Amino acid sequence: MSHLMNTYARLPVAFSHGDGSWVTDTEGKIYLDALSGIAVSTLGHNHPDLVAALAAQAGRLLHTSNLYRMPQQEQLADKLAALAGMDEVFFCNSGCEANEAAIKLARFYGHQQGIDSPAIIVMEQAFHGRTMATLSATGNRKTQAGFEPLVSGFVRVPYNDLQAIRGIAEHNKNVVAVMIEIVQGEGGIHFADVGFQRGLRQLCDEQGWLLICDEVQCGMGRTGTWFGFQHAGIRPDVATLAKGLAGGVPIGACITAGKAAGLFKPGNHGSTFGGNQLATTAALTTIEVVERDHLIANAEAVGRLIREGLAQALSDSAGVVDIRGQGLMIGIELDRPCGELVARGLDAGLLINVTADKVVRLLPSLNFSAEEGHELVARLSVLIRDFLSA
Repeated sequence: MSHLMNTYARLPVAFSHGDGSWVTDTEGKIYLDALSGIAVSTLGHNHPDLVAALAAQAGRLLHTSNLYRMPQQEQLADKLAALAGMDEVFFCNSGCEANEAAIKLARFYGHQQGIDSPAIIVMEQAFHGRTMATLSATGNRKTQAGFEPLVSGFVRVPYNDLQAIRGIAEHNKNVVAVMIEIVQGEGGIHFADVGFQRGLRQLCDEQGWLLICDEVQCGMGRTGTWFGFQHAGIRPDVATLAKGLAGGVPIGACITAGKAAGLFKPGNHGSTFGGNQLATTAALTTIEVVERDHLIANAEAVGRLIREGLAQALSDSAGVVDIRGQGLMIGIELDRPCGELVARGLDAGLLINVTADKVVRLLPSLNFSAEEGHELVARLSVLIRDFLSA
């Protein structure tokens, strides 16, 4: 009997090693990985550049804490600020920590504006994490149940509904920020409309609110741009990152610009492990490889190949509601719950995920090849057709 706390319904498989987009289990069976550790393994598995950089850094220093300067951390902050067109970066260890920092920053900003009970507008079906504040910001009652009382100070609106947010602006003078996932990953791969994003940016400017973009799942090149908000040509006041930033090594980042920059001072926030030498070396190396090997363009091209291939292969399947995505962030919505496809995928040597009950979620590594894209389409389309005809 395992002494692990029972927080995951783990699948009956364990992996021993991987190579690129392929992983091998402890019994020797090989699988095509179309999930990449839930959008984490940006470079796939066992990438030689990342392995070498981590081994070299581990032989020098793993960690010294944020009591001291770290050149790698400063280099990574400079790089992320340049890629995002933003100003300052705080490093932590995960997406929920990055979002927690953003929530704290918004409240801190509100108090500096003389607002005693600052409120943040959040979206229905959002997922921002499992800490108490990020759980409260999340728009999924199932994940919140049993953890009341939730943290107050959040006002919820429908996704992509600018008019609802304008209505709140008319009567709630405690609002200090709007927090949005540019792509709702856990919510079923739903995208914020370009017009909605631009309107939201304008409204936040008019109201003096912070615009917070949660890029934890969709950031770092996954949608065909470094950040999801770049599709709309906007710049948020706060952006949060984690998952794919360091190719599998835990790290999170909260990036600020404009009126959100310069707010935190020593003592306002912190993280013991955040941005240590190992994690920032991994992130710098991951970004370097993505740039050198043109992996953002690859994500766009291979993602389109997968979506078009699935649309063609499933064109006569009445149970397919929608196939949507940008880059290598893809959702196939069916007309019925389809969680059992995950186990069927394992049997077929394929790692996939189902989210929002009815959406098959694909998050391959950014170096997923065209041949692997065709293989994914072939295996997955058979699985979905068989499932829908059962």
